[in-house]
Amino acid sequence: MQPEMTSTLDLLTEAVADGKLLESAKANILMLLAGTSGDVAEKTVEELAKAGEWQELNDRFFKTLAFGTGGLRGRTIGRKITSPEQGDGGPNGRPQYPCIGTATMNYFNVSRAVRGLIAYTKKHVGAERKPLLVFAHDTRHFSRDFAEFCAKTAAELGCDAYLFEGARSTPQLSFAVRELRADAGVVLTASHNPSHDNGFKAYFNDGAQIVEPHATGIISEVNALTSELYDALPADEQGTVTILGEEMDQRYVARLKTLLLQPSLLEGAATKLVITNLHGTGGHIIVPMLRGFGFEVETVAEQDKLDGRFPTVESPNPENASALKMAIDLAEKNGAEIVIGTDPDADRMGVAVRDRDGGMVLLTGNQIGSLMAWYRLKTMFELGWLTHANRSRAVVVKTFVTTDLQRNIADGFGVGVVDTLTGFKYIAGKLRKYEDAIPAVKKGDYRSLSEAETRALRLEYSRFFVFGGEESYGYLGSDAIRDKDANGSALMFAEVAAYAKSVGKTLPELMDAIYEEFGYHLEIGKSLVMEGADGAAKIQALAASYAENPPTVVDGSNVIRVRDFAKQDLYDQEGDLIPKEKMLFMDLEDGRSFAVRPSGTEPKIKFYLFGKAAPGSDLVETKAAVASSLISLWGWIEADAAKR
Repeated sequence: MQPEMTSTLDLLTEAVADGKLLESAKANILMLLAGTSGDVAEKTVEELAKAGEWQELNDRFFKTLAFGTGGLRGRTIGRKITSPEQGDGGPNGRPQYPCIGTATMNYFNVSRAVRGLIAYTKKHVGAERKPLLVFAHDTRHFSRDFAEFCAKTAAELGCDAYLFEGARSTPQLSFAVRELRADAGVVLTASHNPSHDNGFKAYFNDGAQIVEPHATGIISEVNALTSELYDALPADEQGTVTILGEEMDQRYVARLKTLLLQPSLLEGAATKLVITNLHGTGGHIIVPMLRGFGFEVETVAEQDKLDGRFPTVESPNPENASALKMAIDLAEKNGAEIVIGTDPDADRMGVAVRDRDGGMVLLTGNQIGSLMAWYRLKTMFELGWLTHANRSRAVVVKTFVTTDLQRNIADGFGVGVVDTLTGFKYIAGKLRKYEDAIPAVKKGDYRSLSEAETRALRLEYSRFFVFGGEESYGYLGSDAIRDKDANGSALMFAEVAAYAKSVGKTLPELMDAIYEEFGYHLEIGKSLVMEGADGAAKIQALAASYAENPPTVVDGSNVIRVRDFAKQDLYDQEGDLIPKEKMLFMDLEDGRSFAVRPSGTEPKIKFYLFGKAAPGSDLVETKAAVASSLISLWGWIEADAAKR
């Protein structure tokens, strides 16, 4: 240890004794310094310790960023950037080096993650051939650097790797894993998180995020590693890195086009759209694809720039009204009927539409998904794809915290609904189940079949996936991709818009017609944000409080049912045991309900509030009454959380 570091160690030891630095933080600092090369880490710790930045050190080192079932996610730029990290600087104003820490996204943790994934994949594949992995990335700080590092590491450790030539969406990674018959894949992204974050999202050979039984094996391999350093194999045992470009884009778009149910609706629709990719990957596919179908598409020029700072928005999350403001302003200026926004890795899509009075109305994720689910069910019956005879084999898959309006719609068509835990990997798990249920002798090379061919097989031998989605602005209309897909969603939604136009309705009017037939549903999402080491402890304490002492009366209404997804054995509509997760769902006697769960990807605890009314009453009055009831419910929950 260098003399400078010896004095730093004394400062760390003293800070622990004084209660300023967590003992776990000190242990993790020493582990990281022993497992990194170069002197950036050592100098960063030294600078923060000498400045007395103990909270920053606690936040960076209070834990080792554990590889969970979704991979890794954390800060790649610290709250306080040290001079060693800043170095000579990097693209788009970022530091030269990522945030040093065991609880942050940097080469220390990315190296552990990719090597653990490689080790597990090798065991799964066996010694007969080299494993094949695909790597993609979005536009975030260090995403390209991390992706190139992962591909290089994979090749040096005896795998063949594919790397996209530039920023691509998460659903494209899922598609490429399936299309190339790869063994695993990774996309470097933190989805819609703030600009200082990044992540490592892992996929297995079905193109879906990892779930059991693979998750535990991969996590074990990753978490056993305590160093970013590794030895490359001899040159003759290494693999290759192949670049993916336009040809793979074209194969992906060709599959997306099969999502259209009535392509003729798009002919002459003359719908004017504003698209914003919020400095991310969405414009690469969506804009040329929709223009190719005859839509008049204009983009927000300032937000076309691929920039990990996301400089024109407070948050690159299309579910936030503020993120779509520039696009809505442009729509007001040019008279566009629809605004579509996507997050940095283009797996989420937000929408604003014009109403009868000419104003722009933001749709919620539940409304967007309900419009698409209703249209796709209605149209599939009209086309004869679904019939009274086969509808029992059709299914809509949604999460427990997604609106039950979609259940009412599916019930109205006589089609089943399956609820899953939050996270698209669980919806993808159902798709894998349905594919596996087809006899091997019948399906052959399933991934080479057309959409019509796979639909026929699923309707005969398994279950046909009509639509899937979650309230957090993620949707999917085909099992050829195994993650939520904003690119495909933009095309599906454009078709719904063309349909509404063909029957003389605005999209808000079409939404109201659905409410009048199936009942009014309103959902409100709320969060309490608690960052850093202290925040993580508060989130866990609050979640534990609900589990140990759930309320019996909420906002004047008795709690008639509590579902504790962490403790109870709960089963879905197909009889499958639901994996354990920290989430409580409480149903009230007056018809309202709410769920609470710690976020798996952000420093917050989330609350989902649900209100509804049966069809038949005045819709204007119903909307006001249900909204008022949920405002009152949130007031009660907020006050109760503060007491806890």
